[in-house]
Amino acid sequence: MFAKAFRVKSNTAIKGSDRRKLRADVAAAFPAFGPEQLSELVPGKEELNTVKLYAHKGDAVTVYVSGGNPILFELKGNLYPTVYTLWSYPSLLPAFMTWPLVLDKLAGGADLMLPGIVVPPDGLPQVQQGDLCAITLVGSRAPVAIGVATMSTDEMLASRLKGRGFTVLHTYLDHLCPEGQQLDIKKSSYKKLSKFLHHMMKQKIVQVKELSKGVESIIAVDWKHPSITSFIVPEPSSSAQIVQEDTKEKPYHPPEIEFLYCVPANMTALFQEYGHKKGSPLSGSEVHTIIIDYAKKNKLVDANNKNLVKMDPILCDCLLEKDEQHTVLRLPWDKVLARCLDRLKPAYKVTFHGQEPIVKKGKLSPIFITLAKRTYNKKVTMIRNLEAYGLDPYSLAATLQQRCQASVTISPASDAKDTMQVQIQGNQINHLSRLLLEEYHIPRKYIRGLEKAPKPVKKK
Repeated sequence: MFAKAFRVKSNTAIKGSDRRKLRADVAAAFPAFGPEQLSELVPGKEELNTVKLYAHKGDAVTVYVSGGNPILFELKGNLYPTVYTLWSYPSLLPAFMTWPLVLDKLAGGADLMLPGIVVPPDGLPQVQQGDLCAITLVGSRAPVAIGVATMSTDEMLASRLKGRGFTVLHTYLDHLCPEGQQLDIKKSSYKKLSKFLHHMMKQKIVQVKELSKGVESIIAVDWKHPSITSFIVPEPSSSAQIVQEDTKEKPYHPPEIEFLYCVPANMTALFQEYGHKKGSPLSGSEVHTIIIDYAKKNKLVDANNKNLVKMDPILCDCLLEKDEQHTVLRLPWDKVLARCLDRLKPAYKVTFHGQEPIVKKGKLSPIFITLAKRTYNKKVTMIRNLEAYGLDPYSLAATLQQRCQASVTISPASDAKDTMQVQIQGNQINHLSRLLLEEYHIPRKYIRGLEKAPKPVKKK
């Protein structure tokens, strides 16, 4: 609707009676608005204007502007909120989620296709054909577009999310919602546009020609004038900054992973004099240092064979089986160290870029890639445990969807808490292999299932 520049027909202030009528129209169109919200949206005394314009396709549109910001627009007798209004009232409309990469296409005039819809864990909102809906981006509640559903939710699911889902009417950063701030002449020292233009002409910044009585046109601008070149663009509003930050794709940095060992209860006697209690995490080198120091301090190194360590009561309890404690008197250094590491509990430390290290007990689970068959013997690729490596399942799904040109769904993993599973149509393990190994630099040892990639077809 507003993907291209429009032509303004008139801009007039709204009188008191018209304000009351507009407030009543908003209440009828959006019953979820309470009296207080209606007064906020359509104020009683603050500046409120009606802008009548023609969209680039010729549609006559009425836009309601409050404080220089478009809050509502009317098309063919129907009233619609702008994204600016939805930022203040994000729950006003049922919201459907899409990928950040899709926003540019929507702003360029494209409708939202169903393969671009992200299905959240609790399912899609229930809507009927013709319902007005908000469109948000993955990871943000702030709406970036509004559109009309071309079918009901049940029909969307029955179509397996194929086809056109929403006729998009308005998006963030289209010509109705331009980036930056507007100049309100009435709030400036000039008060009137004619005085402002006269001053700009006097400064030789612009040239103005009177087309007819009361109608003036700027015919030239000196873009190299010092007043323009020294002008600093003001910071966008906080709401706009939130949306811009949400649409930026953050670079991925692979985590630093270090395997650790935790002290179990039956080995505390060996480590407590070094300041480590039950559950304390230690690196492999720290364990080696402690074992060597303990043996030397307690004179356990065999005087006749420096490669052997004598077993004292503490080492017997920590390293030997019950049937060995009366038969094994000495062990080689490598066996002492190996047995000690084997009896300590596994743990690991993960350090994500720009964050404090996180220590977790247990073994680090790899990224699992599996294949499954669905209806009509069609294969799907499933990926889970991405979060353990700092990978956002939604961002990875968006990248896969773009590269594979296949539909993607995200749902909670059935066998792991707080973990999402990404599912994409077809055997896409080759794409995943390049993405995880070459771009995200995840070591191969942390990935399971790469061997299931389809084999290249031999040319005859």
